[in-house]
Amino acid sequence: MILHYAPNSRAVRVAWLLEELEIRYDIKKYSLGDKEMRLPEYLRINPLGRVPVLQDKDIIISESGAIIQYLLTKYAENQFVPKIEHENFSTYLQWFHFAEGMIMPQMNIIVVETIFLPPERKNDTNLKRATKLLSKMLEAVESHLSDREYLAGELSGADMMTGHAVIMSEKLGIDFTDKPNLKAYTKRLMKRPALQKAWHL
Repeated sequence: MILHYAPNSRAVRVAWLLEELEIRYDIKKYSLGDKEMRLPEYLRINPLGRVPVLQDKDIIISESGAIIQYLLTKYAENQFVPKIEHENFSTYLQWFHFAEGMIMPQMNIIVVETIFLPPERKNDTNLKRATKLLSKMLEAVESHLSDREYLAGELSGADMMTGHAVIMSEKLGIDFTDKPNLKAYTKRLMKRPALQKAWHL
C-alpha cells in the first residue's frame, strides 16, 4: 500500500487512520504545489495532480473521504464506525461529511486568498466572507461538542474528517477564543500518537 502525501494537506487524514489501524504502508512525500505532481506519471494516478492518493495493489483512490471510507470498510474490523443500528450512526454520517460539505470550501478560499494568489489578485471581500462563513460552520461543531468528547460518541472516522478540518482551521489562524469546546477538542485529538505521527511524516 502506498500513500501519496504532502504535509498540511488532506493526506494527513489518511495517514492518521492508517496509523490508528496499524496498517503497514509506504509513503511518497511531496510538498504542496510540487512540480512532480504535474508530471505524466503522477497524472496517470490522479489527473488533478493533487494529494492524497492511495494505491492498494490495483486500487487507486484520490478523494480523501473516499479513501477513509474504503479503509474503514476493508480494514477497520468494526473500529471507528458505529454499527448501522447504533443511535450514533446518523450522527457519524452527518459529521463525516460536514468537513468537505461545509468547512473545507471556506478554508479553500482563505488559503487561495492568503497564500497562493499574488497581492494584485487578492480579493478582500472574498476573504472576509469566507472567514465569516467558516466561523459560522465552526460554531455548529462547537455547539455539538458541548456534551461530548468526540463527534459521534467514541473516536470515529467523523473525527478524522471533520476533526482534521477543525485543526486546520485553527492552524490557519481562525480565532478559537470563543470556542472552548473546539479548543479542547483539537488538543484531545492532537495528543493521539497516530495523529502526531501522521502530521510529521
